[in-house]
Amino acid sequence: MRGRTVATVLTATALTAVAVSASPAVAAPALHLPEPTGRQPVGTTSLYLKDTSRPDPWVPSVNARELMVSVFYPARSAHGETKRYMTPVESKALLEESGLAGVPPDVLSTVRTNAIVDAPPVTRRPHSIPLVVLSPGFKKSRATLSSLAEDLASHGNIVAVVDHTYENVATTFPDGRVTTCVACGDYNDAFWHKLQWGRGADVSFVLDELTGPRSKWRGANLIDPSKIAMAGHSVGGASAVQAMLGDTRIKAGIDMDGMTNVPLPAPGLSRPFLLLGRQNTYTPGTPGGPAASWERDWPLLTGWKRWLTVEGMEHPTFTDVGVLAGQYGIDFGATIDADRALEITRTYVRAFFHLHLRGRPQPLMAAPSPLFPEVTFHG
Repeated sequence: MRGRTVATVLTATALTAVAVSASPAVAAPALHLPEPTGRQPVGTTSLYLKDTSRPDPWVPSVNARELMVSVFYPARSAHGETKRYMTPVESKALLEESGLAGVPPDVLSTVRTNAIVDAPPVTRRPHSIPLVVLSPGFKKSRATLSSLAEDLASHGNIVAVVDHTYENVATTFPDGRVTTCVACGDYNDAFWHKLQWGRGADVSFVLDELTGPRSKWRGANLIDPSKIAMAGHSVGGASAVQAMLGDTRIKAGIDMDGMTNVPLPAPGLSRPFLLLGRQNTYTPGTPGGPAASWERDWPLLTGWKRWLTVEGMEHPTFTDVGVLAGQYGIDFGATIDADRALEITRTYVRAFFHLHLRGRPQPLMAAPSPLFPEVTFHG
């Protein structure tokens, strides 16, 4: 599966499939992210980071790689202003790219979130909290992984969600600039190699900035540099492999529903890795590229590994897109309730990181659970 077909599988599926089902709403419902499930209040801040060691890979005339990163973290207090989900400009761009008609263009800027802007980080001893990096799907905003980030932070993790500039339909910078998707266009093997390895470089730079002595975030000294992991959705999940190959600081990784266009090179990857996908696409033996790409790479994952699929899920149900579309009454073909899909994603991702970053036994990672009959173990 190549060219635009691959791009459709990885990106456009997230919302374009619902365009035919979306009808103009009489009044936009009050959209909100489900509350985090942990006991800790969640704080958040936005960081502007500039890597002057390399030009931008998509716009070479820009002599530095600029990134926006949202950091979520356990906080001391739940009082204060909650984070804006995205700007009206970003909302309009995402909805237009998704092909939705009859939806107010600024509706995603009204989503109610749960994280408190610039709340004081929790008081802990230095270097005591794990760090998880999240990477969104191609063309998608870092905001679309907010529910997962909030939940992980509420359970005592620091989470950095990266916008990969010029790969998202709209990224807003502190000076008011809005970059668009320069990377969008024709897609071939060389493109996916560039995209995924470039995301690996972005993640390494973010780790440098967060864990280095001159970090711009006041809670940076809380990060345990020996407990760093990564997860991503779609191409963000596929890029976790490249990030781990290029940076040994990343101890464990998760690919959520992302076809691995770049083959895993020998001798492979010996650190823990979770493949988590929809049953109708990533079950072993399913015809087509996505499942075959995981089957190709599976033998080269030589450390702890699991291959799980979830019945009834579609591509966007691993992200906020599924929940917010469900609240709006949009049907994109999933046969599982959107809130249940998010519960499964949050629970299994959290269990994986608790096992591999904290060393806590996790029965969910050992065998199928009667609490989650939708989840099938394939290895």
